[in-house]
Amino acid sequence: MGGGLKSFANRGLKQTLALAGQRLRSATAMVPPAPAQPMRAPAACPRLLVIDAVTPDRTRDSGSVRLMAIFELLAQQGFQVTFMPDSGRASTAEAAALAAQGVELIGTGGRPDLPDWLRRNAGVLAGALLCRHYVAAHHLGLIRHFAPSATVALDTVDLHFVRERRTATLSGNRRARASAARTRRRELRQVRACDATFVVSGPEQRLLHRLLPDARIRVLSNIHPLLPCRAGPDGRAGMLFVGGFGHPPNRDAVHWLVEEILPRVRQQVPDMPLHLVGDIPDADATALRRPGVVVHGRIDDLGPLMAHARMAVAPLRAGAGVKGKVNSAMSHGLPVVVTPIAAEGMFIEDGEQALVADGTGPFAAAVVRLDRDDTLWQRLSDAGRENIRRHFSAENAAQVLAGVFPSRPG
Repeated sequence: MGGGLKSFANRGLKQTLALAGQRLRSATAMVPPAPAQPMRAPAACPRLLVIDAVTPDRTRDSGSVRLMAIFELLAQQGFQVTFMPDSGRASTAEAAALAAQGVELIGTGGRPDLPDWLRRNAGVLAGALLCRHYVAAHHLGLIRHFAPSATVALDTVDLHFVRERRTATLSGNRRARASAARTRRRELRQVRACDATFVVSGPEQRLLHRLLPDARIRVLSNIHPLLPCRAGPDGRAGMLFVGGFGHPPNRDAVHWLVEEILPRVRQQVPDMPLHLVGDIPDADATALRRPGVVVHGRIDDLGPLMAHARMAVAPLRAGAGVKGKVNSAMSHGLPVVVTPIAAEGMFIEDGEQALVADGTGPFAAAVVRLDRDDTLWQRLSDAGRENIRRHFSAENAAQVLAGVFPSRPG
């Protein structure tokens, strides 16, 4: 999930973790003790604090789409939502999008910082949602200090140590394996420290239950509405890949797709086009461009491409969590070809909700099969939309959130 957010994490994680303990100690030491009866916010509804690495942007990554949907569900359940970016930054457009949803923004220039906000609102703070383990490491201590009765949940977004371990296995890099082991210890430490933990898939929930049997683990997956779609395969052509290169598994997937899979496909479908969407650095874009390969970069509206592509593809060989690119395609009624890693936690069976293929030859063969079989196309299109309705709806997510953050009686 989430190219931009994961890029932020990768760039700053070592420094972030090194400073985490110091920041917590300093913040707690510098602010006055929490008052016996904290000042209450003027709003009558209970507060729910959310902190993530950066401010969400729907056009950047699927993690942002999910978080903005969570804000809406929490508001519907009666909470006043307050958001703080750990980065301390929010663009004008990002701040406006939050304001449009009724979300209070703090922790950026000219707005209250976290200690001041907690002093003023601890008395009505029902809970906090801390997104990503290194964000929780920064702020959990301060929240416990001011609001010890508030329910604090960790949102893993995806299990970082699983993603890092798979990337290390793919690369064979010893240092990467050691880094993944350190991430595992840090991530599990925050799972233990929080009152509840959200993961995005059943496999990740089962993994954490094996590692930490006493932890309270709940599945809060991606949240997607069923979107209008152009029915039928007629007039469609080509493959669509969506994903920014700030998330390393996306970069690996696209280079594998362009350099190895696409040539195999074109042996049987010579004019097969490929559309690449997401933040792609100029050097990569130059290396990837060739006849029939269109590098779009980031775009605001995927609808036109979804309406004209024959299929979406997710040739991921690393990563964790559930894949927003797969959800998005299914919500538009666009059939998908995926690897087993891309199918993980998505309620996909090969040939039922999508085509699942592992390896260059099998993946290319699946693409050709879907390109040529209109009956298969329609069956996967219908089953994909049903998959979204059953497993990735707002109703499902609302029930999970309410189980961890119950709104006040009455």
